[in-house]
Amino acid sequence: MTDCLFCKMVDGRIAPSIVYEDSEVLAFNDIQPRAPVHVLLVPKRHIATLNDLGPGDAETVGKLFLVARAIAKDRGFDRNGYRAVINCNADAGQSVFHLHLHLLAGREMGWPPFPDAASP
Repeated sequence: MTDCLFCKMVDGRIAPSIVYEDSEVLAFNDIQPRAPVHVLLVPKRHIATLNDLGPGDAETVGKLFLVARAIAKDRGFDRNGYRAVINCNADAGQSVFHLHLHLLAGREMGWPPFPDAASP
């Protein structure tokens, strides 16, 4: 996908602050963090949203969570806690339409996830 921001990062046209990279996953620091630690994990293959996943994508999604767990352990916030979130479509807060997992840590996480969120 030529206009996708995250695809541009995957193929090297934009240089993110990389936290982790392998042949399937790229993880980088969010430029608009919502917590002291805010890492985005993306599959290198373009998948627009959770709705676009197929049966063959289970391993890809599982790998995102396994890498998130490894980053949490490596950075030492696995014991205190962290949040791992995937938003799907605009009403859920997805602004880049390339599947990505938010890894948030470094502060106590309340509910709703963002203090400015409206109550039901």
